[in-house]
Amino acid sequence: MKMVECVVLMDQMDNQNDGTNRARRRRVIPPQTVWPLLFTLGNLVSGFAAIHYAYKGPEWHGPWGWSGLTMAGALIFLGMFLDSIDGAVARLTNSVTELGAALDSLSDLVTCGVAPAVMVLTLVSSYLGDDGTLTLLGPDADLPWGKVVWGIAAVYVCCTALRLARFTVEIQPEKGPNEHLAFHGMPSPGAAGLIASLVLLHQHVLSGGGDALWIGKAYAFGIPAVMFLGSIAMVSNIPYGHFVNRYLGRPQSFRFITSLVIILFLCMWWFQATVALAFVAYAMTGPIYAFKNRGTTLADEQ
Repeated sequence: MKMVECVVLMDQMDNQNDGTNRARRRRVIPPQTVWPLLFTLGNLVSGFAAIHYAYKGPEWHGPWGWSGLTMAGALIFLGMFLDSIDGAVARLTNSVTELGAALDSLSDLVTCGVAPAVMVLTLVSSYLGDDGTLTLLGPDADLPWGKVVWGIAAVYVCCTALRLARFTVEIQPEKGPNEHLAFHGMPSPGAAGLIASLVLLHQHVLSGGGDALWIGKAYAFGIPAVMFLGSIAMVSNIPYGHFVNRYLGRPQSFRFITSLVIILFLCMWWFQATVALAFVAYAMTGPIYAFKNRGTTLADEQ
C-alpha cells in the first residue's frame, strides 16, 4: 500500500513539474516599443565610449583640445541625460516594461559605475607613472597607494551595482510607472556626476599649466576619497530628492526659477566649477536633510 502511495505521489509531482515547465516555456517577451530602448542603449554606448576615451594617454587631444578624461566626462553626462529621459519616453509611449527597467539598470552600471571608476584610475595613474606616462593601476600595483585606489574603485562599482539592484526592486516596474520624489541613498547618476564633474574641473585647472600643476596633482589624489564617500552614500538609507520629478516635473516658485536662471548664467562663464559645485551641493543635501529631520522616514517625505 505504501509503495502505491509513493508511486502516486511521484506521478503528481511529475505532473506539477511538467505544468511548471510548460508555463515557463509559454512565457514570451511581449512586443517592445523601440524608442525607450534606443535611449537606454544610447546611455549604454555612452558609458562604453567613456571607458574607451578614459584610457587615452595625456598626449591624445580630441575636438576643441579636449583630453581623454574630458571626453569621457562629457560622454558620462550624455549618458546621464539619455537615462533621465528614457523613462519619460516610456511613459509617454505607455511602454514601461520589466525588460526596459532591467536594461536601464545594466546601462547605468556601465555609465555610472564602471566608467567613473576607470576615470579615477586613469587620473591617479597619470601621476604615478614615469615622466607623466600612463601606468594603469590594479590589484598588483607596485605602490601601496595604487592598490588602495584600485580597491576604492572596485568598491564604488560594487556599491553602484547594489544601489541599482535595490532601486529596481523598490520601484517594482511590473506595476507600472512610479513617480517617486526621493531615493533611499544617493542615486547612481548623482554619484557618477559628482566624480565626473570633479575630474572635468581637474582637467580644466590642469589646462592652465604653470603654477596650477601642483594644485591639479593634490586635487587628483583627493578624488578617490570623494569616490569612497559616494560609495557609502549610495548604499545608505540617507534620503535624496529626485531632482527631475521634484523640481522639473511640477510647478515651482518664482524664487526657484530665478535661482535656476542664475545657475545657468554661472555655467556660461565658469562651467566646470559651477557643475562640480552643484553636484557637491546635491551630495550634501542628503546628510543635511537627515540631520535636520532625524526620525522622519522616507515614506513620510514622499
